[in-house]
Amino acid sequence: MDKFQTVLDQYLKHHSALSYGLVTLLTAGGERIFSTVVFACPCSTTWNLPYGLVFLLVPALALFLLGYMLSARTWRLLTGCCARGGSRGCGTRLRGALVFSHLSAAAALAPLTWVAVALLGGAFYECAASGSAFFARRLCNNTSECMKTLHQVPCNPGKKTDMQDLLKVLKAQSQVLGWILIAIVIIILLVSTAITRCMSPVSFMQLKFWKIYLDQEQQIFKTQATQHATELAKENVRCFFEGAQPKEYNTPSIKDWQQISSLYVFNPKGQYYSMLHKYVNRQEKNQSIRSLEGDAVIPVLGFVDSPGINTTAEL
Repeated sequence: MDKFQTVLDQYLKHHSALSYGLVTLLTAGGERIFSTVVFACPCSTTWNLPYGLVFLLVPALALFLLGYMLSARTWRLLTGCCARGGSRGCGTRLRGALVFSHLSAAAALAPLTWVAVALLGGAFYECAASGSAFFARRLCNNTSECMKTLHQVPCNPGKKTDMQDLLKVLKAQSQVLGWILIAIVIIILLVSTAITRCMSPVSFMQLKFWKIYLDQEQQIFKTQATQHATELAKENVRCFFEGAQPKEYNTPSIKDWQQISSLYVFNPKGQYYSMLHKYVNRQEKNQSIRSLEGDAVIPVLGFVDSPGINTTAEL
């Protein structure tokens, strides 16, 4: 039992990194299955290019959109925006653009992994490039016979020495592009992380405390919400069958729920660790906490909007 608790504690401590690692592994594994089981280059001058590009880019697009769907922050931003008066919950255009850029960067992890692994494998690129007139002119040096048979290279790699050479060139190009993409992603990730941490309004240790607080707040909120919902449901069911009047339960209003559901903004005038924290410490009961002077979206604090909630199933 102690070992299980230790493993659980380590998971909760590093759940973000583990989640990204799991997504990367699943994406890489999915690409290998597609390239070996599903993918079959048609070896046609008409279909090679679109077929290869579809397998290279369409799954990446699907993973990119899935990244938006599985982010709790996306639904915090969108929920209620189209309702009457809901535009106030969407924040200003600049704030919305900043949040959207952060969401896009997080959602790009899986598709970039797919493209990089696919390029390292080479099958998709070989098929697409062999059906491109642009690549044909450069690989074949305008040799008519080579240009006519280039589309057959992915399907007949072992018949002729010149076809083997062309296949090696295409594979080398694909792998070079894959490693370049990996290097660019790592550099961008390192630079962006360094910049966001450098511009952080709070210290490193306070960030660690902040994440601990959010985990505890979410656990307690879920427990209290479950208890309150259970009691309310029991009372309503009891009154339905007994034909009695229900007891009065103090449930937050729609406005209260809207305020704590809005995206977190940092304000140096008050040290609040969540919108719930900010809501319960407001000076006046009727005061809105969603748009105050000095509020700003801080990239390093994006984790505040989705502590422990990363899938739509939990929303």
